[in-house]
Amino acid sequence: METSGRIASTPDTLEFTVENVEKALHQLYYDPNIENKNLAQKWLMQAQVSPQAWQFCWALLSPDKVPEIQYFGASALHTKISRYWGDIPTDQYESLKSQLFSQIACFSSGSKMVLTRLCVALASLALNTMPEAWPGAVAEMVRVFQEEGGGVDGRARCLALLELLTVLPEEFHTSRLPQYRKGQVRGALGREWGSVCPLLQQLLRRADSPGAVKARVLRCLSSWVMLDVPLNESESLVHDCFSALPDPELFDTAVEAIVNAISQPDSQRYVNTLLKLVPLVLALQEQLREAVQGGDMETCHGICRIVVTLGENHSRTLLEQVDHWQSFLALVNMIMFCTGIPGHYPVNETTSSLTLTFWYTLQDEIMSFESERQAVYLQVYRPVYFQLVDVLLHKAQFPSDQEYASWSSDEKEQFRIYRVDISDTLMYVYEMLGAELLSNLYEKLGRLLTNTEQPTSWQHTEALLYGFQSIAETIDVNYSDVIPGLIGLIPRININNVQLADTVMFTIGALAEWLADHPVMLSSVLPLVLQALGNPDLSVSSVSTLKKICRECKYDLPPYASNIVAVSQEVLIKQIHKTSQCMWLMQALGFLLSALPVEEILRNLHSLITPYIQQLEKLADETPNPSNKLAIIHILGLLSNLFTTLDISKQDDESGEGSAPPVKTTPPPPGPNPVVVVLQQVFALIQTVLSQWLNDSQVVEAVCAIFEKSVKTLLHDFAPMVSQLSEMLGQMYSTIPQASALDLTRQMVHIFASQTDHFPPIKALFELVTSVTLSIFQQGPRDHPDIVDSFMQLQAQALKRKPDLFLSESLDVKAVFHCGILSLKFPEAPTVKSTCLFFTELLPHCSDVPPVARVVQEDGKVLIQALLEGIGGGVSRSLMDQFAEVLFSMNKNCFSLLTLWLKEALQPPGFPSMRLTPEQKENFSQQILRERVNKRRVKDIVKEFTLVCRGLHGTEYAAEY
Repeated sequence: METSGRIASTPDTLEFTVENVEKALHQLYYDPNIENKNLAQKWLMQAQVSPQAWQFCWALLSPDKVPEIQYFGASALHTKISRYWGDIPTDQYESLKSQLFSQIACFSSGSKMVLTRLCVALASLALNTMPEAWPGAVAEMVRVFQEEGGGVDGRARCLALLELLTVLPEEFHTSRLPQYRKGQVRGALGREWGSVCPLLQQLLRRADSPGAVKARVLRCLSSWVMLDVPLNESESLVHDCFSALPDPELFDTAVEAIVNAISQPDSQRYVNTLLKLVPLVLALQEQLREAVQGGDMETCHGICRIVVTLGENHSRTLLEQVDHWQSFLALVNMIMFCTGIPGHYPVNETTSSLTLTFWYTLQDEIMSFESERQAVYLQVYRPVYFQLVDVLLHKAQFPSDQEYASWSSDEKEQFRIYRVDISDTLMYVYEMLGAELLSNLYEKLGRLLTNTEQPTSWQHTEALLYGFQSIAETIDVNYSDVIPGLIGLIPRININNVQLADTVMFTIGALAEWLADHPVMLSSVLPLVLQALGNPDLSVSSVSTLKKICRECKYDLPPYASNIVAVSQEVLIKQIHKTSQCMWLMQALGFLLSALPVEEILRNLHSLITPYIQQLEKLADETPNPSNKLAIIHILGLLSNLFTTLDISKQDDESGEGSAPPVKTTPPPPGPNPVVVVLQQVFALIQTVLSQWLNDSQVVEAVCAIFEKSVKTLLHDFAPMVSQLSEMLGQMYSTIPQASALDLTRQMVHIFASQTDHFPPIKALFELVTSVTLSIFQQGPRDHPDIVDSFMQLQAQALKRKPDLFLSESLDVKAVFHCGILSLKFPEAPTVKSTCLFFTELLPHCSDVPPVARVVQEDGKVLIQALLEGIGGGVSRSLMDQFAEVLFSMNKNCFSLLTLWLKEALQPPGFPSMRLTPEQKENFSQQILRERVNKRRVKDIVKEFTLVCRGLHGTEYAAEY
């Protein structure tokens, strides 16, 4: 310790004494310098676990110390007892226990935070000694604190005892006891409930018990029921909790205790006890109504938690008590009241959201009965669920415009999420109510829109539409006979508000699949969507709806195509939408154009793209700067999004988005593909842009994206471009290598490498980018993990699609192999994963690609050493599965060599870890060599071995692994 009273910069040499601990604590709490604070904290953590802690912790608890110092002493005691129990000799248990008892007695009228830490320390001691070394621990605690004496008043002693009893189960839940001990101790604690329950009852029922004592009793009950105390054994105490609810001081803790007691998994066994609780819960209705009228949100929330917990956890049990069906129905109606509680969520109430899960649970239970019983329950509960729909749609209504304008952005966001939860609930309820629900909503909407007597609020209309949209978005409504009527009603809606307009748009979008089957109705809704496109406030809803319609109904849209293109062009030119909506709009136009005759596609493409091409020509001549860079990336993005969806061949929609190319079900029309025509026209311009911006990875990425999206969509139709694109990619990559160019090369290899006509340009490109990347490796690849990652993926793809590429004399297979070895040691996990993929693709070709066989034979041992180094601790444990796959592949494809390499590589002492014995290495080697079929087993062997290497075997880290 320095004379200035600060922890020295090399605190390791400091003795762990009372004086030094006090100085370090002073530094931690009061030194303004954050580095000094951190230094002090580090030193104090070491002090806490040192053998000297036993000496200084008692001294720090001395009555003349300040609470912060006493607190550290108590914490150190708890740390020693809970984490280093094995260090305490058995003959010291008794003295440690009595010292703790007397300290708790001293602090019962002292600092609350120190008292709690001491109680936690004694609780930890009890858990470590019960039931053998300290049988009847809880009974003894109760006895010790009930005895008079020590100059401590009865109330303080009582509160200290309750604190101790409260922290005991909490400490059990967080303790590090081994699993077998946990079971023993849980059993012992369960047997001790007999000592706790009468004490709690007595204190709760005594008229003269102070409020603070009763609150502590309720907290203690909460803590004990979490140990799965049987509900019938805590029944009378739970009833007492209900009696405590009218007392505002005890309300929160009583709610917590009731909720914890009835949500224990075991509680459903005690049917009679649960049935007795139902009338107690129903009796809370008066208190709930008063709270609602008085605007007391906390009380509403608490009572609602109790009702919902009983309903959610025990709906099955209570449904099965057929004789009591009316009381359960009353409980369900009480939950309905909570769902429909007056006021707008989250500003005037926060209760209704708690109830939504209950309705899922009740529905699941009803639908899980066999059909006869289900029919009986549905008779009672279908009307309840129809009422629920009305309540939910009422709750989903927006407040008045004036009120909504006064909400904070956070409140608006919470309300949005709440409406999504309501939408999900409606969708779920549809499973029970079926088509009748849609008819019901349709009738209400019809009455609302055709009623000329009463003016309707837009909020009411919007909520009903929102209900439709919630269901139509995810459920196939094609069979529904009300949708034509709904589509007919939509144009009658007086859209005078952004929220209503948004919902109208999303509802039309949700019906896009239905419109594809009923194209005659398109003319009713398309004008609305095109009109909305011009409103920036409706950007997301109008563009996403148009995109859905263009995707689902493209073969019915040719009559409307010129109009859609014209409106889209206009909003794009006026820059009404943000970048991402502009991209969606281009995708929509891609879908739309796909269904037109080729000459019309070309004509539309010409008018659509020409303004952007002219802008791009202008930008290409300017000196690069940040604003024209954004404009270039925007235009390139528009083109690549258009080409993502512009596909003139009809595809099998079921083909998914896997790695295999989609299935083309009809051949494309003769002649070049329109996308290829456009790309060939702008190719020279793109080269000009590139020459200006080769240094900028974002621009290069945007250029590559155009071609990558086009290749993915067009597949073999892209063929006419292969040669010139390969040449351009080669030039780009040779000048300034970028990962995006390698990714595009990989895409080309994937589709065209196995075609004889395209093999020469693909081969030349592959060899060129490989040789350029090899020179990056020579100069030091550490600054380019993205390039290394993409390079490894490219090599893996080449081996998978066209291993002949590795037969070329121009390809240095040995150098590529050694790049792989280097890449295995990169700190970036994605790069290492891609490298492992490369090796698992490479090794099977030992048999059919002589250059690969040669390099593996000569340098396979280096690969084994690199893998073992990683497993030994060189790379993250999360990558062990990938390392195991490479080992498995070596075992399958070069077994005899692997036997030799493993033996040689594991020979040096201390490799791959100082923690390994020669026997453990030998055992690992034998296990690996035995497994040539079961890959899962190899992964387990590697995981086990890496834990041993890292010194984590048998630790809690290993348990999580």
